[in-house]
Amino acid sequence: MEIKTLSFSVKTKGNTDIIDITNNVSDLVSSSGLNEGSVLIFVPGSTAGITTVEYEPGLLKDIPEFFEKLIPSKKIYHHDETWHDGNGYSHVRASLQGASFTVPFQNTKLLLGTWQQIILIDFDNRSRNRTINVQIMGK
Repeated sequence: MEIKTLSFSVKTKGNTDIIDITNNVSDLVSSSGLNEGSVLIFVPGSTAGITTVEYEPGLLKDIPEFFEKLIPSKKIYHHDETWHDGNGYSHVRASLQGASFTVPFQNTKLLLGTWQQIILIDFDNRSRNRTINVQIMGK
């Protein structure tokens, strides 16, 4: 088994910005020289997450609305009292979402469902330049 660790950058708007990164990941897998295995997609930091979803307009509204109901941005969080940066909610949202996602691949193609895309969600209260680490394991 061979392991390759690569990365790419994404500019976000923050505030539960949802970005489809499927093509970025797919391109790295295709050019890796590995035919079959799995790819781990990881976002460093404590205010963003990685998952999969059908990337369509309705869900791009539903997901932020869900997080706002579950973890409201206007509430005062203990984190805010410590750091005074107003992004306590983004840390709680990211911890619930998770920072990584793993996808198998075969014949250099991600084995995603027809309507399944890999997304980055930036929960922070400001725009960011996010680095996405991609670790490709296979043969």
